Amino acid sequence: MNFRHSLQKWLLRDPFRYHSLHADLIASRSGVTLDQYLWRAIRVALVSGVLFGVLGYLVSRFFALQVESGKGIYNVFNLHLPENLGVLSSTTVVVSASVALSFALGAYLTYLILLRIPGIEKKNRSIRINLTLHNAVAYMYAMRRGGAQLTTIFYALSENANIYGEVALEVRQIVRDVDFFGSDVVTAIRRLSETTPSAKLKDFLEDLLSVIESGGDMTEFLSSRVRLYQEEARFEQKQFLTILSMVAESYVTLFVAGPLFLIIIMVVMGMMGGSAVLQLSLIVYVIIPIGSLIFILMIDLISTKAEKTERYTKAKQLNTYADVKIVKKAGEESLFEQLRKYDKIRTLAHNLRHPLESFVSDVNHTLYVTIPAALIYLALVLYSVPQYADPELFIDVVDDHVVIALLIVLIPYAIFYEIWARKVRGIQIMIPDFLERMSGINRVGLTIAQAIGIMVNTNLGLLSYEIRRIKQDMDWGANFSEALMRFERRVSTPTIARTVTLITKASEMSGQIGEVLAIAASDAKMSETLKKERFAEMFIYTAIVYLSFFVFLFVVAVLSTQFLPVLAHIGTSGISSTAGPLSGIGSVPVKSLDRLLYHACLVQALFSGLIAGQMGESSLAAGVKHSCILLIIALVTFNFILVV
Repeated sequence: MNFRHSLQKWLLRDPFRYHSLHADLIASRSGVTLDQYLWRAIRVALVSGVLFGVLGYLVSRFFALQVESGKGIYNVFNLHLPENLGVLSSTTVVVSASVALSFALGAYLTYLILLRIPGIEKKNRSIRINLTLHNAVAYMYAMRRGGAQLTTIFYALSENANIYGEVALEVRQIVRDVDFFGSDVVTAIRRLSETTPSAKLKDFLEDLLSVIESGGDMTEFLSSRVRLYQEEARFEQKQFLTILSMVAESYVTLFVAGPLFLIIIMVVMGMMGGSAVLQLSLIVYVIIPIGSLIFILMIDLISTKAEKTERYTKAKQLNTYADVKIVKKAGEESLFEQLRKYDKIRTLAHNLRHPLESFVSDVNHTLYVTIPAALIYLALVLYSVPQYADPELFIDVVDDHVVIALLIVLIPYAIFYEIWARKVRGIQIMIPDFLERMSGINRVGLTIAQAIGIMVNTNLGLLSYEIRRIKQDMDWGANFSEALMRFERRVSTPTIARTVTLITKASEMSGQIGEVLAIAASDAKMSETLKKERFAEMFIYTAIVYLSFFVFLFVVAVLSTQFLPVLAHIGTSGISSTAGPLSGIGSVPVKSLDRLLYHACLVQALFSGLIAGQMGESSLAAGVKHSCILLIIALVTFNFILVV
């Protein structure tokens, strides 16, 4: 505590030293003060320094032992340290200096990284705010057209953080300042404009303040900003696609062509009798998986993907008959117990009666069936396989069945995900047309409920079925907002969640929402256009991933069928022990190299497919189908085509 108090005094002595860090902490909404964060950074840096010191000790001791055993760089100049500096040649001094240097370097680098983390989080929040800003402004516009005041708009937007993401979380700062700090809404908006990490939101708030202070038309201002931000979204996606294409090309170069080059070198080194098996194992089981995971994480971080949304519903307790006395009759206890049991197993019973429906609505449910099935399959395989003395033979027999077990898990997942994705795409494609027609009907004077009744008879593909269900809910007594919310829960996508939220809020404020529906239609159409542009741009890189895998598979197949069998038949009888590098040909571990080449194709197939889905459709789940296809190709190639 004394050290922390001294830290606070030091900060007060030089308040501008960490001014940018303080601003980043506020903009990232970290919830910690500057002195708390610095104190935490110092402690983490010290722990990191200790770990680096241990690592430095181990490395320096290893090299010291190598030097003592006569290995190392040969002293061709025959240089000697002066006698008064002879102590520096001591192993203890060298190790101690290495530990001290490692500790200082590790602590300093960790401290610098921790000082940069708030800035990185600020940048990430800025990207997420810009992503949903046009949706949030459209929501504000819908409420304003209904006559809502600015404070009411901010309150309503802040309550929908699960729908509008980081923008709504930023607006909560305005609500906090008004409710708890006693600020007026203008002061609260100005304060948020000074601390928000998004330059776009900052410009919007400053323009909004200008409209408020000058008495301008706020409705017209919000309408113009919605259309402006929709146009800017297309430009931002073009920038993103440029970065994504560079990442895709880097992946193909570093983790498809690069490992292939290293594999060829390792196989040649194996011919020379070197330790190629260990090095090739590191490439196949460590470098390729870790590098691919890094690229997946990188694509996920830079992707301007829609955030997941979830609507929270309120349960209302009906107390209409609270004053009615309840009389319990004897003999009915068993009936109430049956009702309680039925409520517990109702969902399970429905899923058992309609298993495919459950798998389509939530593809993760397939894992409850496929993972046990895969484990049972592997257990049966291990029980049936003889106990081979040669571990290479055992692995050669079992690894194919491990791939089959993996496919048992992945193939149903991919199939049901595609069924769900096609259904959602079919609905979302028709959403703009649906909203435009609703807008036209509403503008001629009909209510939204009447418009739904007319839209039942229109042909909107998969959406027509959902419209009929909305109409059916309304016929059974639900109001328009409740019927739309049920539709949102059935489909559960961010685009539909925001559209439903916009329409329901606008319909609550006013019956004439034709202009709001037109804005929502334009927003939905723009989202679909951006998706099509991304798919068209990334399709070529998905094709490149496939082509690069086929090249990888072809080269590995050539090595496995043309090169390794030749090495296996070469004996050492005709080769002198002094023949140099070729003296080790007879001891080449051909089986191990062949297994590693096969596993390299399998690992490459799995991760290449996931990355293809991540790039093309911004979803790892979408890449499962690509992984299944590539795994099947590798499995068939090595077990049926290359078998002589």
